[in-house]
Amino acid sequence: MDRECVSLLPRVCEVLAASGSSLPDDTSLEKLLDWFTGLTKAGTSLLESCPCLLEFISTVVHNTALDPSILSFTLRLTGFVAVTEVAFKVLQESSVLDLVFNLQHWQEAGLWEDPCIRIGWIQGLRTMMQHPKALSFFVQADFLQPLLQLQTDKSLFVASAANQMLAHVLLSCQSVSSVGSNDVDEEGEDVGRSGGSIADLEYSAVTVETNQDYAAVVTAISECLKKSLVPRENTQLHQSLQILKLLALLLAQTRPPLWEKLLQMVADSVDELLVAGYSQLILPLMDVILAAYSCDVNRRAPDQRVSRLLSFMLNIRKPADLIQAAAAFLRRGLHDLVHTAQSARVLLLPLDIITGLNLLTTTADEQRFLMMEQLKNKTSCISLICVCLTNTPQMTLMAADCLPCPPVLIVTAVLSLLKLCSGDSSSPSSSSSGCREVSRNVIGSSKVQKCALDALTALSGSPGVEVKLAEVFTLLVQCLDNPDSDPTVLQKSFQALVQWMSVCSDLSSITDQHRQDLLQVVRKRSCDIRWEVRDSTVEFLGRLAGVRVIQTTAEEASDASVAVLGGCCFTTPLLRAALQDTESYVRASAISALAQTLAASWQQGAALTQEQTEIVNQLLEVLSWDTEGFARRAVVRYFIAWLSSMSSHSCVQSPASSSLLMPSVRSVLSRGSADLDWEVKVHTLELAELLLDEAFSGQRGYTKGNPTQTHPYAVIPNTLHTRTHNEEDVVGVLNSLVQWGVVSALLSGLVDCDRPVALRACRLLITLREVVCPLSLGALDATAAMATVARVTCELPGCGWAREIRKMLVMKAKDANAEGGVSGGEVVNCDDCGEAGQEAASVGGQTPCVSVCEVLRSLDLDERLDVLTRSSDHVHNSPLSLLQDILTASSARSQPDTQQEVIADCY
Repeated sequence: MDRECVSLLPRVCEVLAASGSSLPDDTSLEKLLDWFTGLTKAGTSLLESCPCLLEFISTVVHNTALDPSILSFTLRLTGFVAVTEVAFKVLQESSVLDLVFNLQHWQEAGLWEDPCIRIGWIQGLRTMMQHPKALSFFVQADFLQPLLQLQTDKSLFVASAANQMLAHVLLSCQSVSSVGSNDVDEEGEDVGRSGGSIADLEYSAVTVETNQDYAAVVTAISECLKKSLVPRENTQLHQSLQILKLLALLLAQTRPPLWEKLLQMVADSVDELLVAGYSQLILPLMDVILAAYSCDVNRRAPDQRVSRLLSFMLNIRKPADLIQAAAAFLRRGLHDLVHTAQSARVLLLPLDIITGLNLLTTTADEQRFLMMEQLKNKTSCISLICVCLTNTPQMTLMAADCLPCPPVLIVTAVLSLLKLCSGDSSSPSSSSSGCREVSRNVIGSSKVQKCALDALTALSGSPGVEVKLAEVFTLLVQCLDNPDSDPTVLQKSFQALVQWMSVCSDLSSITDQHRQDLLQVVRKRSCDIRWEVRDSTVEFLGRLAGVRVIQTTAEEASDASVAVLGGCCFTTPLLRAALQDTESYVRASAISALAQTLAASWQQGAALTQEQTEIVNQLLEVLSWDTEGFARRAVVRYFIAWLSSMSSHSCVQSPASSSLLMPSVRSVLSRGSADLDWEVKVHTLELAELLLDEAFSGQRGYTKGNPTQTHPYAVIPNTLHTRTHNEEDVVGVLNSLVQWGVVSALLSGLVDCDRPVALRACRLLITLREVVCPLSLGALDATAAMATVARVTCELPGCGWAREIRKMLVMKAKDANAEGGVSGGEVVNCDDCGEAGQEAASVGGQTPCVSVCEVLRSLDLDERLDVLTRSSDHVHNSPLSLLQDILTASSARSQPDTQQEVIADCY
């Protein structure tokens, strides 16, 4: 522990123990507890390191006039102090422990009604209970009954904490009572690795008597669960809910014989609760049954009681409860063919009824009748159908003998449902008089439409559904053309269309009419009055370009944009128009989509067209003048994608190989590094890093940094070309990097006020330094290696970042001279290296030049990296700073005339 913190803690304790003392902010006590938590986890004994805590606890617990938050903090702190047996014994011998956790003490003071006192009492006990002495203390003090009462407390936070505490107690008792001569239980499991938090400790002090006490605790908790599980009136449903949560927690973690004992104790009550049919408790009940079932299946054949309960749940008469239970079972993913098949049939029944497609060959007449009656209510119908749709994709991936119908029939049913939503009367269900009333409930329901589209998207990966591509294509285009479709429905329709074409890559079933219909609807939606729709349309165009498809069996693969929309001749004009959109999100999406649509031509090395040149000029204007950061970020990512797609090193070896790309990159680096948006600057550094990678890949000493997230649509070359350079090669490449503005962008980023920018720039500069003037070489070797490279210089203009760099270099040179060292040459080529001289140089029109290598060696990059990689709160949000804040707040309160404002550190 920090010595300065130890010296301040006694004074802080005095402040906290003083009646009516104020704190700098409401979270100060939580911050202190977090600090103590960290110390405890690190193995520090709080009482040994901070003996003042004993006096603090003793003082506070006798002063019930203190603020309840201070008292609650003290209760929780006591748990941390008593976490070791030695400290526990000290607290017990000083009579502090008994008073701190004495309920009567807090009740007589009128403080027990405050929830923060109750939760402090619970959490303090739980933290302390990490060894047998603490568990014995809990048992002998008879804390079980009040804890059971708190489990149904009116405060949800208190009830939840009590729930967790009861589970902790029961698992701890299980660990203690199951320890035998070899620390092995009946199943041959190592008890030392059980779920109880005190199971890994020594139990040599556990006696037969204490074991009996623990057994009594287990029995008392089990009896309480049994009695409290079934509510005697509706007002007790909350109590039953809490008991069910606790029971699910216990059954998931306990081992035999406690597992069997718990199940035996509560089985009858669970049966009674099931018969009572409380819909509010269906999911908690299912959690209990599945917790028991999961643990049981993992050990041996399923227990008959658990299987019976599960079967009962999957045959409930109430349709809504039945659907919830079946969905809960499928979500758990248990390998049980019988119950899995039963759940699938239950979940497909609403879809079977509403579409009339006979998804189920056999269904109990009563169950079908009850479900249909429930579906006639519009609210219930929409809810049940949505639950069914959410689970259909998972069902199609089940074993064939579990699924009552082929996946392709389920896709047909979802398509039929989407037609019903749009008011299409040609659905098979319309011919069934019994289903007409049900089907009317989903007409125009956007909620059902959205769920159905999500399900349809996920169903694209189901086996054997490729044959439905043309039908899916037709229906989705109809959804996109429907004037009543809301923006989210249109977005999901676009997403489903892309997903189906990406999975079912053979588009031979797509006719020319399909393509014409899609062209019209895309053109229509790209001009929609709602910006969300325009944005979804532009995104669709970009994503479509990234999907590889086959139009006919005789053709080679091409992108889906070419296959269904005709390629760039259709998409590019729409995207260029979107660059002028009034909404910045749409402009950004259009730029990203352009990167995707043009990626193929970049990769193939096709000659640039006049249109592409105009696009680049438009993008550079966006980077210079657009008022929103979204579009400017997208521009930089566009050039990252372009540079990534070029053939390896062609740009670096010969700038003339790309008459448009490299000059554009120079402009992007210049404008992007001066942007006001920090994300634009980070992306600009990504572009600079890509140039470094291309320039020095394979060079001795060059190591690529952490993989960066490039443009999401960038095509990265699969092969990494390596080569060796001599010093002349390094000079040539370094000169190119200077000309392109890479070095200036990195130096600008180094002194940026945004930490992520400065951190990335610093790392890249260190990488550059290691390859052009490595510090790992000896002094003579370094001098020799730098002799040639030192000829490469870059300009430091009169702008803000360059001025900061010059100041850093001048200070470094002065420090070196003061220490009698050699500065390594004149870094800044300026007559007067002082600040005045720098300003004069700028005003006089001179632009000082610096040796790149000298700058890299003189900027103390490693020290700067160390500072930047620290957490931004490593100074201000520290235990020492916290303690100082508390003392400062106390001082300000005691001297009101000073009018001193106390600003607490961010947490």
